[in-house]
Amino acid sequence: MYGLACRGSEGGARSILTEPFDAEEFRKHAHRMVDFIADYHRDIETFPVRSQVEPGYLKKLLPESAPDEPEALEDILNDVQSKIVPGITHWQSPNFFGYYPSNDSTAGFLGDMLSGGFGIVGFSWIASPAATELEMIVLDWLGKLLQLPNEFLSSGKGGGVIQGTASEAVLVVMLAARKRAVEKLTKDQGISEFEALGKLVAYTSDQAHSCVNKASQIAGISLENLRLIPTDASTNYSISPEILAKTVAADVRGGLVPFFLCGVVGSTSSAAVDPLSELGDICKEYGMWFHVDAAYAGNACICPEYRPHLNGVEKADSLNMNPHKWLLTNFDCSTLWVKDPTLLVAALSTNPVFLRNKQSDNNLVVDYKDWQIPLGRRFRSLKLWMVMRMYGSTGLRAYIRNHCNIAKHFEELLRTDSRFEIMAPRSFSLICFRLRPRANDPDKGYSLNAKLVEALNSDGNILITHTVLGGLYTIRLAIGGVHTKLQHVDAAWEVIKSQASNLLNE
Repeated sequence: MYGLACRGSEGGARSILTEPFDAEEFRKHAHRMVDFIADYHRDIETFPVRSQVEPGYLKKLLPESAPDEPEALEDILNDVQSKIVPGITHWQSPNFFGYYPSNDSTAGFLGDMLSGGFGIVGFSWIASPAATELEMIVLDWLGKLLQLPNEFLSSGKGGGVIQGTASEAVLVVMLAARKRAVEKLTKDQGISEFEALGKLVAYTSDQAHSCVNKASQIAGISLENLRLIPTDASTNYSISPEILAKTVAADVRGGLVPFFLCGVVGSTSSAAVDPLSELGDICKEYGMWFHVDAAYAGNACICPEYRPHLNGVEKADSLNMNPHKWLLTNFDCSTLWVKDPTLLVAALSTNPVFLRNKQSDNNLVVDYKDWQIPLGRRFRSLKLWMVMRMYGSTGLRAYIRNHCNIAKHFEELLRTDSRFEIMAPRSFSLICFRLRPRANDPDKGYSLNAKLVEALNSDGNILITHTVLGGLYTIRLAIGGVHTKLQHVDAAWEVIKSQASNLLNE
């Protein structure tokens, strides 16, 4: 127990209430915390990948009320180890193959430490000029690695901004698209904003992330006016330009107004890639905002051999990707580029008197508060800057390629066992497969594969997740963890085969 008085850095007593930050105390505790985190990563394979606790477990272990008196860091860390860690699903485990990866790295940790250490709230340029200007520079760096047209960069007429997640990125561009469309309708047709809003229609693939659905709800677009264009195996689950064009034309004949399309590069279920160039032509014809969600697979496009998947992005209005998924950058870090930032500002700007300053008033600077939903924002660009500097583009490309090569290896293993079938072409480091059902299986392997996933996850050796493709239950194995190596995938394959044998022998 500390008590309320501690020894200060100058040797005298201080109150931890009036002086909660002391440099020497922080130095000591930070070293201890670094040791704790380093030990966690060192020992991460000793933990079951999926947490084995039951709902409500933590309430039984922690007091009902906060402590009245200060407690020692060591006691808190002991509780973290004994009570919190068992309730964690270990996303950083080399045996975590679910969803899409969540990356971290030494550089990312150090950048996060710097961001927390500076403790700035960088809503405007004047609130911390370095935070704004570094973000502009780093987003240009990354945009150049992706070979984005100059229109997307701050060195051109566009610019990039770091959002928390792809969900936020999709929402802010949809709000910008909505405002542009509503203003045009009210001017051209002389109708109210409410009437205009009811005419707007948004489009995306049925393989797009659910964040498009959520963004539509928040933006006031009724679910009846969100078109999820059906996909199938004939197009490798990418959107068909022909079906989209027919759907849009039918809506126009019905008096509706197409205003937004979200294309996908690396869909959630199967990493499908939409034909961007053809979609861009449709958007241009109907005056729609064209957004490209490349949250996962966009990272791979820093490699020249994967860059063709972004061909056609020059016809888009905006693009997002998540370095926190696959580019060694700690969560959260979702990068968004737009060709015309003034449309974001028009939709999201607030300018209360207490935030005004001459630099902003004279349009000399970027104020990122007007490019996002919240006012406040952390110094996120520090960690991305440090990642890009400490690993370099050569290192980042090698990191991506290694995972894609491991995924190719796993795909080849699957092909050696006729009990399994691959459900979608592999483009990046995601493999979609299933255990073949018996010929007379009444639910076409749904229950069989669901049992396989639960058996694999329940013992804690590995973690995988599932989807449904073409009406069939499909197992997803996503490779991209910072600790994942070839031997972990080989071990996972042995576990998968063993559990499959157990199920088929029942």
